[in-house]
Amino acid sequence: MKNLALIALFALTIGFVGCKKDKDEADADTESVSENAWADAVYDDVSSISDEGYNGSLESYKTMGNEKVLTTCASITFDTLTNPKSFTIDFGSTDCLCKDGTYRRGKIIVSYVGRYRDSLSSHTITFDNFYSNSNKIEGTKTVVNNGRNSDGYLSYSVTVNGSIIWDSQTYGGGGTSTYNSSRTRVWTGGESTATWLDDVYLISGTSSGITRSGNAYSLVITEPLKKEIGFRHFTDGTLEFTPAGKLVRIIDFGYLNGARDNLARVTINGVSFNIQLK
Repeated sequence: MKNLALIALFALTIGFVGCKKDKDEADADTESVSENAWADAVYDDVSSISDEGYNGSLESYKTMGNEKVLTTCASITFDTLTNPKSFTIDFGSTDCLCKDGTYRRGKIIVSYVGRYRDSLSSHTITFDNFYSNSNKIEGTKTVVNNGRNSDGYLSYSVTVNGSIIWDSQTYGGGGTSTYNSSRTRVWTGGESTATWLDDVYLISGTSSGITRSGNAYSLVITEPLKKEIGFRHFTDGTLEFTPAGKLVRIIDFGYLNGARDNLARVTINGVSFNIQLK
């Protein structure tokens, strides 16, 4: 299996710019974009860890910053007698500081049928008291290989039905948020090589959730997002992020002809401006 670590920092940037640019302070919203961004990142992270764990080790799993995840505190146990087969990645019962700067504890459990490249293969990720930076991650993530599309590329359906119980010490009062997403991921480049750095995916679909304060939001990818795994940011595609009762935030990653850069164009209430992604 090859790793896919999608970066969700763009959503945080949308929230910051939206607050700064909107004259109507009642429309300022950072909570929903921040929580959606964090959920996007953490569920993609556990998927990447699970993909690497399939190989029996976390030695080569790296974050976007190229830091390896610490392996000495994570054990991997396979159960090949069950149907479907499964394996468990156990970070232990106490916080383990991994090399990517994230504290993890608890278990990631993966049930799988077939290999990542095999048509109709699938793997389902669940959790057993799993925490990321003291936030408890719950729910289910499922990835299904749909085979090749009409253009000959492997296509995957990726669904998440999850919730996050936020650490009360870090996030005043704690609380629980929900996160749901339904995405299609098309593998358009790098399939023939062993390295993951040349992989390219086109991502489409939606996500939605309710923040720990009870505020709903939705996200729609209106033009497929192009993710070149060896580059930090999306290089093409458009999405719309809408906090309930607020103005739509439209972000275009490819307005400069899909260049590899840290620039995007945001449109709010008909007003467009350029931003730099962090």
